[in-house]
Amino acid sequence: MTEPRTARRYTSRALASVAAVALVAGGAVGSGYLPAATPAFAQALPKSPIEAPEHPPGSFAGIVNKVKPGVVSVKVKLDDSASDDEDGGGNNGQNLQNVPPQLREFFKRFGENGPNAQPQHRGSRGAVGSGFIISADGYVVTNNHVVDHATTVQVTLDDGRTLDAKVIGKDAKTDVALLKIKDGGNFPYVQFGKSAPQVGDWVVAIGNPFGLGGTVTAGIVSARGRDIGAGPYDDFLQIDAPINKGNSGGPTFNVNGEVVGVNTAIASPSGGSVGLAFAIPAETVQAVVDQLRTDGKVARGYLGVQIQPVTQDIAEGLGLDKAKGALVDHAESGTPAAKAGLKSGDVIEKVNGETVDSARELSRRIASMKPGAEVKLGYLRGGKSDTATVTLGSMPSDGTKVASRDDNGGGQVHLGLGLAPAAEVGLSDQGVAVMQVDPDGPAAAKGIERGDLILDVGGQSVSSPADVAAQVRAAETSGRKAVLMRVKSAKGQTRFVAISLNKNAG
Repeated sequence: MTEPRTARRYTSRALASVAAVALVAGGAVGSGYLPAATPAFAQALPKSPIEAPEHPPGSFAGIVNKVKPGVVSVKVKLDDSASDDEDGGGNNGQNLQNVPPQLREFFKRFGENGPNAQPQHRGSRGAVGSGFIISADGYVVTNNHVVDHATTVQVTLDDGRTLDAKVIGKDAKTDVALLKIKDGGNFPYVQFGKSAPQVGDWVVAIGNPFGLGGTVTAGIVSARGRDIGAGPYDDFLQIDAPINKGNSGGPTFNVNGEVVGVNTAIASPSGGSVGLAFAIPAETVQAVVDQLRTDGKVARGYLGVQIQPVTQDIAEGLGLDKAKGALVDHAESGTPAAKAGLKSGDVIEKVNGETVDSARELSRRIASMKPGAEVKLGYLRGGKSDTATVTLGSMPSDGTKVASRDDNGGGQVHLGLGLAPAAEVGLSDQGVAVMQVDPDGPAAAKGIERGDLILDVGGQSVSSPADVAAQVRAAETSGRKAVLMRVKSAKGQTRFVAISLNKNAG
């Protein structure tokens, strides 16, 4: 059965039996990802026939009875391209050696393999997840990883009917997929929440854990804006309602019976629920579903810059009061950003007048907009504020040039390096070459290596060790706590490194 994909910070594999942030879905975005306007699909939805009490009574029974008919189980058959870890389903190569013997037979009944199970042909494999109906004519939302590589898809309704469905579209970056029940009908459905939940709000999750359809759990919103390394636009809701394998794609409801999230991930040392679950915010899902229904795919805005976070030491190197915004590392030639005049060293602070707190937030905001949209960016250059109007392009399909570079940059780096003019040692016709690095020094710990090139210091191009020293002295004289360097690696990648001036720069 479909199990949460594992977030990178724990392991790069699909939900392992131990020690994993398992994606009962994978990917995400959040409130920062969404455009300001309500998606057209959301506006077109008829008013849901499912109503709920305005506040929870002594139990959640009233809410559950109203919304449960709109929740479905999703069962798929997978093609040969699904790897042992991708399918997350009944035969994914995972054994149950950590499960007590008396429970192994139980799990086998619901799609799991015992420690001695033999792999079946991949084409015959199946996966099981959850989903929910969002319109009377049978559109169903689930996770991308539930239906990825699927050859056939079926949904089982709360009344026991099993119906064929087709995949309308899917988006790997947010792990959202849209299905359509093939048979016509007037299906019960649920609707998305009108506002984002607050930390501490009650939520109810309904899904198909371990093949047990219609399972209800409850908890609260524990946190918002979580980044678990699952995708480029992570902005998860964290909830403590128990979520397990098979809950992938299932809804989380507020006390009004509205969907506020799609259950996505669990952090677990055992593979089971420990009260740390993550859901894709409903606003994100709405925006993605709207495009999937219309176009079958998601088109995202594209700036064409590499960016990195503004850490505290980088902020000091730039003379900023706060570590906020997104530092432009490089503007790709011929891209919308380059055409608008953005340059390396600019700090993007605002998008259409709204403050940008981080590089990741900028990525989400730009990606939430459609190609062709006109965006006004507020930025700092050399300590002065300026604006640029950019007409967004379309993100390349491989996503490699999207405005995101989650390299923490910065860090405490001291000069104690052996330097030489790059032209004299034949490495480049520009910059200063790093010839020696103290292996025990902060520069080595930061990743600066022999063969790297220092391109500029304090915003000024450098071509000799003397230029570097002069810019460091200038930063000291101006009272800055750090000086910013732009460094190019031997592989051709550039980044900014902020060097503290609080210690000796030998």
